[in-house]
Amino acid sequence: MQPEGLEVVLTGAAGGIGSLVARQLREQGARVIGVDLADCPECEGSLRGDLSTTAGAQQVARQLSARRVDVLVNLAGIQYFGPFAHQGEDAIQLGYAVNLVAPSLLARAVLPQMRERGSGQIVNIGSVFGAIPFAHFVTYSAAKAGLKGFSDALRRELAGSGVQVTHIAPRAVRTRFNSASVLRFAAITRMNMDPPELVAARIAAVIGEPVANVVIGFPESLFVRINAVAPSLVDRALRANDRKAAAIFNQSEQHA
Repeated sequence: MQPEGLEVVLTGAAGGIGSLVARQLREQGARVIGVDLADCPECEGSLRGDLSTTAGAQQVARQLSARRVDVLVNLAGIQYFGPFAHQGEDAIQLGYAVNLVAPSLLARAVLPQMRERGSGQIVNIGSVFGAIPFAHFVTYSAAKAGLKGFSDALRRELAGSGVQVTHIAPRAVRTRFNSASVLRFAAITRMNMDPPELVAARIAAVIGEPVANVVIGFPESLFVRINAVAPSLVDRALRANDRKAAAIFNQSEQHA
């Protein structure tokens, strides 16, 4: 199954990475329908939807269940960087709603038609932070870890159905998604950050392909494996960076 002729629904399509993915898929012959709060200029059509609320995600889910969807790409996401104790209740719920609940609801909406046809693909865009949980990215890491678990469990449940579930875990990406604090943290810790063009190309490359898991970036892909078998080693490796992150917020409080 190649992208040409496929009906692809892409959440977060109006964003920096989403617009690039939409353009690449269109160039490969796919028809891309974007789901976002704003229209996607690179898409053939757009579904306005607010994935930050259950009602909004349910509304989008109903629209998807009523149309053909060959591939669903759950790209939309939201990130919080800071001490967990400082994150408000609404912000906690928002992060889980966009990063985990909405992808689950949309996947559930398109599954019946995919199973009936015996073909289809659900692509969930997670994060290396979900496999290597970072301090000060607590709820973001937790939600992305949940998305990885959801992807693996659903793929196993759908084995033999003809429906493929793919999970992609990029490392940090240089987009407007990053706050000033994140960029400062990336600078002082020398965090690897990929250009959005590279990540978009990797996402587009798996559309229509029987790929289960993709981790973007080295040595991050190695750290993911180490964290799975020896998390204490990663604890020690990240300790210095955790202190640097804490210092950013301590300085902010002192100057407030």
